[in-house]
Amino acid sequence: MILYGSSLSPFVRKVLVFAAEKGIALEAKPVGIGDANPEFRAASPFGKMPALVDGDFCLADSSAIVHYLEALQPDPPLIPAGARERGRTIWFEEFADTMLMGCLAKMFFNRVVAPVFLKREGDLSVADTAERIEWPPMLAYLERTLPESGYLVGGSMTLADIAVVSPLANLGYMGVSIDPATHPRTAAFKERTLARPSFAALIAREKAALERLAA
Repeated sequence: MILYGSSLSPFVRKVLVFAAEKGIALEAKPVGIGDANPEFRAASPFGKMPALVDGDFCLADSSAIVHYLEALQPDPPLIPAGARERGRTIWFEEFADTMLMGCLAKMFFNRVVAPVFLKREGDLSVADTAERIEWPPMLAYLERTLPESGYLVGGSMTLADIAVVSPLANLGYMGVSIDPATHPRTAAFKERTLARPSFAALIAREKAALERLAA
C-alpha cells in the first residue's frame, strides 16, 4: 500500500501512526502543497493529503483511510467495538481534525510552512492570536477530560489518542510547550504518546528534514 503525503501534516501522521500500531506496512511517498503528481491526484481528487493506493483501490481523507485499515486488519483494535467507547473515539478524532487543527494549523502554517516551505513571510498576527485566544480552551478541555489511565478512551491506545497527539506533535516545531505545572495530565499524555515507536520514528525524520531545510 502507498500513502501519499508529508508526515508534517497531522492528517498524514495520524494514518502512518495508526498503520504502524497495527503492523500494516505503508510505503510513504511525500507530496507537497498543490503537488501535480498524477498518481496522487488520481487517488485524491481535490489534491488533499493523505491519499491511499491499495492495488486498484484508492481512498482520500485520513478518517476514511483509518477506518478502511481498521476493517482490513481488525487486530489489534484501535477503534473500540462498544457503542460508548466507539462514540467517544470518533468524537476525539473529530475534535482533533476540526477544532484542534483549526487552531494549530493557523500557528503552524504561519510560523513554519510559509517561511520554511513557501519561502515567504507568514502572518504572525494570525498565529499569535490563535495561540492566545483559541489554544488555551483546547488545552483546558484536554486537561480536564484526560482520565487517570492516561488514555482518552478505555485503558489502551486507540484512534482517539493518535488523532489528538498527531497535531500536538507540531507544537515542538513552533517552540510551543505544554507546561507540566499547569497542565500535568496533558503534558504527560503528549510526551508518553510521542515516545511510542510509531510516533518517535516519524518525529526523528521530521526534525532532521526541517533542520536540513533551515540550513
